Amino acid sequence: MNLTTKYMGIHLPHPLIVGASPLSDDLDLVKQLEDAGAAAFVLRSLYEEEITDEQMADYFFSESYGDSFAEASSYAPEPQLPPGPQEYLEHLHRVKNTVNVPVIASLNGSTPGGWTSYARLMEEAGANAIELHIYHSASDPARTSAEVESEMVQMVSEVKKNVKIPVAVKLSALFTSFANFASQLDAAGADAIVLFTRFHKIDIDIIELEVVRRLELSSSADLDLRLRGIALLAGRVKASLAITGGVHTATDVIKGNMAGAHAIQLVSALLRNGPTHIRTLLNGVEAWMEENEWNSLEEMRGNMSFQKIPNPAAYERQTFRKMFQQHAASLLR
Repeated sequence: MNLTTKYMGIHLPHPLIVGASPLSDDLDLVKQLEDAGAAAFVLRSLYEEEITDEQMADYFFSESYGDSFAEASSYAPEPQLPPGPQEYLEHLHRVKNTVNVPVIASLNGSTPGGWTSYARLMEEAGANAIELHIYHSASDPARTSAEVESEMVQMVSEVKKNVKIPVAVKLSALFTSFANFASQLDAAGADAIVLFTRFHKIDIDIIELEVVRRLELSSSADLDLRLRGIALLAGRVKASLAITGGVHTATDVIKGNMAGAHAIQLVSALLRNGPTHIRTLLNGVEAWMEENEWNSLEEMRGNMSFQKIPNPAAYERQTFRKMFQQHAASLLR
């Protein structure tokens, strides 16, 4: 049974990779995941704010002291920095030395700027690719969606200019014309598009008057939005496609592949079931393919995308309307 895939031009033995999360923080766990069959790793993201904090700390602790008195050239106080860019690069290097599978670094940013230069440092530290997680809360009513999207496309273009390794772009589902924006990223040179970001849940503590954030693990119920996004783009962009969020069973993997995904990122499923769940999923996929007489994932990939199914409207508003009417009618019986 042939489970091989090509993701961003990188050949993988199968599509199951470890997504960005604390799973890649501990080297022993990283090795366990590789031994269990992980085809690649995406490291936890380095955030733009962490880079900015380090740059500002360097300025205030070095530049300001340097201008204060002549003897300052021999006085360089150690800035008290939070774990950030340097620690990230060191960890990336250690992970690369621990495993024999591709390691993808991750940058999370919202504005163009010097932080994109860290993409080059990630490449120098050994990253096989970079996943650029671009997210903008778009809370400023004075800024148009076109301005926000143009800035994001510019970020992708700038990172591509700084590195030679492939660049994936991880997106949220919060775009009015998602397919158009994905096409812009594709034209800007994105080597892969990853769908979709999962956000923290927001609540309000009405006693302490605080905003409370929590992150819940996904379930297979979260997969439908990602299937639609992948199916919409499959065959319409040059970039590879990856699903993140909602894949927990072998059936989920098959569905993702049929929609058009080249890679499947696992996080919640591994946090719940441990590293050996990778082998469980692979065994399940192979058993299903043998039972249904599929020889490879490649021949199956995208056969349920918008371009391949006879009724693409099944993904669309028409089906939503009919399902809602049917549900309403059942309640009235």
